[in-house]
Amino acid sequence: MITVEGLRALHVFAEVPDAALVYLVGAVEDIRLVTGEYFAHEGDARALFVVVEGLAEITKVVNGDERVIGTRRPGQFFGEVPMTLSTPFPASGRAGEPTRVLKLEPAVYYSLAAAAPSVPDRVAGLARRYLDSLQTMAAEQHEYEVRLIHPRRSARAHRVIGFLTRNQVDFENVDVDAAADAARYPVLELASGARFENPTMREIAEAVGLDVTPAAGHYDVVILGAGPAGLTAAVNAAAEGLRTLVVETFAPGGQAGTSTRIENYTGFPFGISGDDLARRAFTQAKRLGAEIVVTRTVEALDPETRELTLDGGDVVRAEVVILAMGVVWRTLPVAGVDRFLGSGVYYGAARSDSAVAQGADVCIVGAGNSAGQAALFFSRHARSVTMLVRGESLEASMSRYLIDQIAAIPAIRVETRSEVVGLHGADALRSADIADRRTGAVVERDVDVLFVMIGADAETAWLPAEIARDARGFVLTGADAAESGSWREARRPFALETTVPGVFAIGDVRSGSVKRVVAGVGEGGASIAFTHQYLALGAPGT
Repeated sequence: MITVEGLRALHVFAEVPDAALVYLVGAVEDIRLVTGEYFAHEGDARALFVVVEGLAEITKVVNGDERVIGTRRPGQFFGEVPMTLSTPFPASGRAGEPTRVLKLEPAVYYSLAAAAPSVPDRVAGLARRYLDSLQTMAAEQHEYEVRLIHPRRSARAHRVIGFLTRNQVDFENVDVDAAADAARYPVLELASGARFENPTMREIAEAVGLDVTPAAGHYDVVILGAGPAGLTAAVNAAAEGLRTLVVETFAPGGQAGTSTRIENYTGFPFGISGDDLARRAFTQAKRLGAEIVVTRTVEALDPETRELTLDGGDVVRAEVVILAMGVVWRTLPVAGVDRFLGSGVYYGAARSDSAVAQGADVCIVGAGNSAGQAALFFSRHARSVTMLVRGESLEASMSRYLIDQIAAIPAIRVETRSEVVGLHGADALRSADIADRRTGAVVERDVDVLFVMIGADAETAWLPAEIARDARGFVLTGADAAESGSWREARRPFALETTVPGVFAIGDVRSGSVKRVVAGVGEGGASIAFTHQYLALGAPGT
């Protein structure tokens, strides 16, 4: 983490009051980059970056070629124009050599602007070099359409923050001094004057203008789940003229949407966050005509008619149903864990969780790629990051590129043959009992935040018995479906087809699938090719 002294050494912060610097230390994101690694992409949401060490290159794709159009040295900004005009980044930023940058989110920047007017004055001055006219000065307060008010460590508020963030709702996040379980919190306020105390997710979705009700009763394709697999299927189906509905319980992105960084996805040489990938796919699917409803679950599927009954009683019928529900994180088998959910214990880890990790002692339970990505991300925010691994090493379950990056960061400590066996705290997590399986010793250790990523399970018990599943509840498809004894047709099932004709399964929920984002994306595209082949057969059962 950056220190007050480190900030003071940068010319731009030389005249900033001490109190404001102390605030910044606990609020900025401290990012260390290898050569060629991007910290901002063209089209990203606005933020302000300050170079601390190294060299930042500003690049833009012109006529198909990426060109360096500017550089930033220590003490210089990038993002002055987006921050001044409230626009996305017009260019990308990457490290020209090993580089360290500080990222100020808009809320942090505006707080700094109020305490130190010299900073926005300097930012506006830089912006004028790139603009002929400047309508909005950097010190002006951004007007949010949505405001969320809540106690800092509130389980309910944490879920709402994740919901709004992952559904691409721009909102102001306001902490108040109140009991975490106060019945009236969180409070959602709209610019129109509407106010909602402790609203349901459905009420929130409706209030901020998200779609929650299908517009029609019949679709060519209904996709259950808006993870990478489901969104890819939606993009392909809509692009090919199929009337498409996606039903999502929470928010686009699925489990991958909580991944802080995906580095092995083709086409993004320096990685992309799960929520950014989901945002792009969601926007693409909507642009092509797919309908996406959120906060809805499917309670029943008729295998004969492919009629789907949603919670609340809405019924839609589909020519083809695609199961893309993904999986859910496995819960931590420790007594009393539920009372700390959202107030110290979290399943999965998204970029929106950076606030709860800021300046905290963080433990990450797990040894997969998601856990490794989370450790790298939170090392920019937390006072300390400890990975607790039950096995002998990370090698058996984590990609080599992540292992190497973790080893290069002193702030991350990896403890093997270790696990959490107890949790302590009153209204929030304060410490955890960590067992060393080599010696049998149990030590109570200060832990503010615990992220749990210990595997995932399929939630498919609601499916009709006609859809065969394996012993762990994952859906059988293709050859496995044909050999299950539940396939009744004369033809062989398509590769992603379940034991019910016209019902396909893709992504993590499918038995035998490769649990990687790129694999889910591939299956999403393939499922629409099989959809066309199925529809070409004519009436079901032929």
